[in-house]
Amino acid sequence: MKINSPLAPLSGTKYVVAVMSLVALASLSACGKQDDGKTAGQKLDSAVASTEKAAAEAKAKAETSMAKAGDAMKDATKKAEASGSSTVSTMAGKADDAAITASISSEFAKDADLSAIRIDVDTVNGNVTLNGPAPTAAARDKATTLAKSIKGVASVSNKLTVKPS
Repeated sequence: MKINSPLAPLSGTKYVVAVMSLVALASLSACGKQDDGKTAGQKLDSAVASTEKAAAEAKAKAETSMAKAGDAMKDATKKAEASGSSTVSTMAGKADDAAITASISSEFAKDADLSAIRIDVDTVNGNVTLNGPAPTAAARDKATTLAKSIKGVASVSNKLTVKPS
């Protein structure tokens, strides 16, 4: 059968696409006549303006979110730094305490009266506690004097007990 239309030279799929395009164009122009009387250019300008507005709002939201994320990262970094600083300070304090304990024990090992006995030296924040036996009251006092002479010692609690002779 021969089709008598301006689209007749088109065949098969091309014909169907052309007809559907004409139907869509007719529908759009009919819609245009029924709404607010805006031309296609005015409608396009309105659509572009709406799109630009939506893009600007999305950009503002993204910037706000990024600023909040940046603030959260700065806050987390400060907290981590404070925690690390506290940990380093605590570790340095423990290292100082260990050094004080070792120095006192070394001094006791050099002394003839104190080297023969077992004296426990405990140090916490520079505060030294001595526990154990002492051969004499003089040796007990000497242990306190030696402990106080070590750099970093804040106080000495001498709990050495003198062994009866």
